[in-house]
Amino acid sequence: MNKSNKISLALVCFLLPVVLWLVLLIVLPHIDLLLMSFRVENEYGKSVWSLSNYLLFFQEPIYWRTLLRTAMYAVLVTLLTMVIALPVSFYITKVVTPRFRGFLMLFLLLPFWVSELVRVYGWMILLRESGVINHFLMKFGLLNQPVEMLYNDVSMVMGLVYTSMLFMAVPIISVMESLDDSLIEAAYDLGAGQVSIWYRIIIPHAVPGIVSGSIVVFMLTLGNYLTPNLMGGKNSLWFTEQIYNQFIASFNWNQGAAFGFLLLVLSSAAIWAGLKLTGQKLSKVVK
Repeated sequence: MNKSNKISLALVCFLLPVVLWLVLLIVLPHIDLLLMSFRVENEYGKSVWSLSNYLLFFQEPIYWRTLLRTAMYAVLVTLLTMVIALPVSFYITKVVTPRFRGFLMLFLLLPFWVSELVRVYGWMILLRESGVINHFLMKFGLLNQPVEMLYNDVSMVMGLVYTSMLFMAVPIISVMESLDDSLIEAAYDLGAGQVSIWYRIIIPHAVPGIVSGSIVVFMLTLGNYLTPNLMGGKNSLWFTEQIYNQFIASFNWNQGAAFGFLLLVLSSAAIWAGLKLTGQKLSKVVK
């Protein structure tokens, strides 16, 4: 066997598990769900092709209003996460000494070593009526009786920002590390203020990381089920709960598949619009 054949065989052996994983676990299930979304049962119990699963979404206001509400809150969570992650990433990469940089990165990663369920329950312990925050507020005389801080949109957004922070911070940190410190020093020497330096040097340099993190955070928030359900309560009205109800509660897999693909179309359209507005290319962002 010559050298070129050996390289080809090694390439096939390397790519085969990846291709099988993509085809068997991603492509085929999605194709099956797509076909399922166009099937309904007629009055004789036979499965026929139809668009009624998609038409129901537009005919019932509760469905499209819930999807619109979910998208708006996903955008809000993405913006809040970006606003918090930018200074944190800059501080880790440019302010602290290299000795403490790894320590702070460990602090950033540490909460994500446990499952999302544990992290959400941690916030619920803090915010519930008999939780830690209410206990100290009453102890110091700031409250006369406990206040319910859970099961509203504010606590839900806070939980979503917390569970998404790592996915925004890591891409920005990786981009910030390549920023030349001499550019910031030269701007200071020329009399530029902090606001001007941020908007003219730091943020433009961090745009690929911001866009990459925003894509991940937006998609994870849009498809999140656990945090809105636990921290938002019964009135959270998150679209993934509608999908869950169709699959599990109603056993209507055809309708659930249609809702799932509508969510996929919305997220893809939002990402495409975001890339166009920022002038970024997907190939550059995902590096």
